[in-house]
Amino acid sequence: MSTIVIFGGTGYAGGNIAVEAVSRGHQVISYSRTVPEQTADGVEYRIGSLTDDDVVARAATDADDLVVATHGADVGGSPLVDHVARLTSAAIEHGARLSFVGGAGTLNVTKGGPRLVDTPEFNDEWKPEALSHALVLDALRSGPQELSWFYVSPAALFGAWTPGETTGSYRVSDDELIVKEDGTSEISGTDFATAYVDEIEQGKHPRQRFAVGH
Repeated sequence: MSTIVIFGGTGYAGGNIAVEAVSRGHQVISYSRTVPEQTADGVEYRIGSLTDDDVVARAATDADDLVVATHGADVGGSPLVDHVARLTSAAIEHGARLSFVGGAGTLNVTKGGPRLVDTPEFNDEWKPEALSHALVLDALRSGPQELSWFYVSPAALFGAWTPGETTGSYRVSDDELIVKEDGTSEISGTDFATAYVDEIEQGKHPRQRFAVGH
């Protein structure tokens, strides 16, 4: 069993990952700005931010897997990409695998493009978040070869506002948005978490981004 440390473990994606990981017997530590009113059994909650060097060092020291499930555009007043180098250094120093909950905006709607974020239908209000996550992915791909990492993009409809149905199954692609036969693209928080913890346990996508969807 692994020790999984999650930045953003009280949010939608991070919270689902924490619950799924605990259910499989992993030790889970969550870092967030505040402890939630409702906590999940088996999760250790700590106060702290990935903007704090001491917190990052402690988290990486404790972790087999260091999961980042935070916003991309604004993490303590700066974009997430500004913290990737520090997270990378800490993960390498302490032998942790680094992983990120990404967004769907960077996925291609057809093989070879365009990206979802570049299509006319993409909501302008979502673009800063999507483009910030694109920079995080670029930083990982161009980062040190010794870093062990993976990055998971959900389907287009993913979030607390559309929790979806737990099906117990999911599909995987590399850089293409996963779309169902009816033209929708979605994944529930629970099934996304299943895919994420499967990757932690099985390691099928080393140093890669992959997408999950129903």
